[in-house]
Amino acid sequence: MLRKQLFQPAESPASRRDISIPDTATVLVTSERPDHPIDCICDGQFGPGSTRWIADQPGDQTVVLAFDTARDIQTVSLEIEEKEVSRTQELTLSTSRDGGQTYREVLRQEFNFSPSGTTFEHEEWRVAAEGITNVRVWIRPDKGGKPCYASMTSLALQ
Repeated sequence: MLRKQLFQPAESPASRRDISIPDTATVLVTSERPDHPIDCICDGQFGPGSTRWIADQPGDQTVVLAFDTARDIQTVSLEIEEKEVSRTQELTLSTSRDGGQTYREVLRQEFNFSPSGTTFEHEEWRVAAEGITNVRVWIRPDKGGKPCYASMTSLALQ
């Protein structure tokens, strides 16, 4: 006799219930290329080859989501693609409950990119944060100090 059980498969990026960033937050960014604006991180495209935000200036960059009203956040998903430059990118995610006056670091992650190898990273983190007014993503595009440009393909919150 076959033992079986019905289950719900894991949600794909297209089927999850994301917090709509355009409808609930103002996005602040240190720089953006006119042909790769910050709008690209929440345009609903996911995966390799998707649209992406690219900073207009090399070096460290910051993206802040300032919510209209406090939000509860369970998960943060992020995608980054780099096909041109070998580099180690450092990213820090922080949250604020007081309108951006103070931040608490939630996580710090490094991504290694190599055009001949790894060019795409997808990360999903459980954060379980309540009453969040601001989310800050700080990016150091290359820990080695090369004049690289920060980029991000998508950012989603649930």
